[in-house]
Amino acid sequence: MIVDRSLVPLVLGAVVRRYGHFAAAEDAVQEALVAAHTQWPVEGVPADQKAWLIRVAARRLIDGLRADQARRRREETVAAEVPPEVPAEEDTLAMLFLCCHPALTRAAQVPLTLRAVGGLTTAEIARAFLVPEATMGKRITRAKQRLRDSGIGFTHPGGLAAVLQVLYLIFNEGYTGRGDLAVEALRLTEHVHRLRPDDGEVAGLLALMLLTHARRAARVTAAGALVPLADQDRARWDHTAIARGCALAETALTRGGVFGVYQLQAAIAAVHSAALDAADTDWPQILALYHLLEQVADNPVVTLNRAVATAMVHGPAAGLAVVDPVADRLTGSHRVASVRGHLLEQAGEVAAAVAQYRLAARQTTSTPERDYLVARANRLG
Repeated sequence: MIVDRSLVPLVLGAVVRRYGHFAAAEDAVQEALVAAHTQWPVEGVPADQKAWLIRVAARRLIDGLRADQARRRREETVAAEVPPEVPAEEDTLAMLFLCCHPALTRAAQVPLTLRAVGGLTTAEIARAFLVPEATMGKRITRAKQRLRDSGIGFTHPGGLAAVLQVLYLIFNEGYTGRGDLAVEALRLTEHVHRLRPDDGEVAGLLALMLLTHARRAARVTAAGALVPLADQDRARWDHTAIARGCALAETALTRGGVFGVYQLQAAIAAVHSAALDAADTDWPQILALYHLLEQVADNPVVTLNRAVATAMVHGPAAGLAVVDPVADRLTGSHRVASVRGHLLEQAGEVAAAVAQYRLAARQTTSTPERDYLVARANRLG
């Protein structure tokens, strides 16, 4: 991709700051990105990509507003001007909180922010939410219309919980294939943590990202094949990031009050990261943390993870007993078959494990995961 995705919220923020009209400005920025993809391969990438995108987006926005004669003269006068430079994080976070405004539903906040701040396309967001692209496009359009109709200003704060969820989703999108997005999510979370240093969930999310990203280099082979956590070369982990992540996770858990989902997930990641090798992992502690996490997050994926921890502490039969009640809540998901395959393999039921691995391979939409599951089944078979 030619255009730097981190420029998207900066360009959008500059255009909205200058002209208002969030919905129209967001459309204009998307048109500018399309123009960049078309023109830059032919004409060359401009020295200042951000200024080029702002100028083009501003012109597209003004073209769309020409019916308003009262504003035509003023808009044409400033059409070629680049808005005053402001700190990048200021505009990025302003867009982040605007997209997460309480006037929007959570279902609208997350995809709108992923598009306006994360720079994801509607198709990418639709895949993340497992809905048709047309459905997601309508959802985003309605969200922009809601912001416009509500008259919400550029500097109105949004809800912190929604902001953290969006940052986590952006990070996950990056961690599973787009490293630039993972780095951007980390950068934004660092900034939110500087603004809210005493918030345990903010610290927990930052810790979770650091601990997860620290393992990125060991997560795949040179050929791109997935390497499960137990088989990773821990010498390739970023131990500086792990040390900071573990410290943040510990601090987040000692703040008192009710533990949040990010604090508990960070604590689990910290236990994994502190182990010298897979055999050294403190599984009883991880199992206890998953029990706590289930109390604050009624999520079947959390239950599947608890099933694995249960198997490590009490044996694969106990783990399989945890999987069965939650399977109906994840119908069609490869995760259930994948976990069952793993636990059946531990139990020595090879044929049943192969069948579950092959089922999971058919159900997943991730090529690296499919290759890993097929290889696992072939090795056993």
